[in-house]
Amino acid sequence: MPRNRYMVGLGLLTVALLVAAVAGQYQVFSYLAALLIVGVVGASSIERGRRELDLHPYTGLLGGLLLLFLIGLTGIWLLWTPGQTEYTYVLGVPRSTLFYLVFIWVLPLLGAVYYAVLFPVVGGDEVVSDIMTEVRSHQSREEFPLAPERATVDAGGAGPGGAEGAGRTDGGDRE
Repeated sequence: MPRNRYMVGLGLLTVALLVAAVAGQYQVFSYLAALLIVGVVGASSIERGRRELDLHPYTGLLGGLLLLFLIGLTGIWLLWTPGQTEYTYVLGVPRSTLFYLVFIWVLPLLGAVYYAVLFPVVGGDEVVSDIMTEVRSHQSREEFPLAPERATVDAGGAGPGGAEGAGRTDGGDRE
C-alpha cells in the first residue's frame, strides 16, 4: 500500500508541475521538478525488503541529491534575473551558471561515482545471493500468467501427455 501512495504522490507532483508551468511560476516549477527527479529516482530504487517501501541503501544518496538540487536552484534564482546583461564572473563563467554546473551537474555526478564505489558493499555477493534465493522461492510459490506450465511426472516416468509428450518443453499438448 505505501508504494501506491508513493506513486499517487508522484502523480500529484506532476499535476502541480503542470499548474506551475501554466501559471508561469518558473521558480516554483524548478523546485517541484527537482522533487520529481529525486522522487522518480527513489521510486526506481524501491526494493522488496523487510518493509513494504525499503529505500535504506539509497536514503543518503537521495537526500544528498535533493540537497544539491535545492542548493543549486536557490543559488541560481538568487544570482540570476531574467533580462540581466551584466554578470559577475567566477572561473570564467557567471556565478549563477557556476551554481548550475556545480550543484546540478558536477556534484550529483560525483555522487553517482561515489555510489558506484559504494555498490560492492551495498550489492555484494552475499546480498545478491540472498535476493536471488528470495526471488526463486517467491517464483516457486506463485503462478505467473505468461510462465510456461510446469511439467509434472507421473508414476510411469513420462511427462505430460504420456510417452509422446515426454520430450516436449511447452508444457504438454495445448491447442
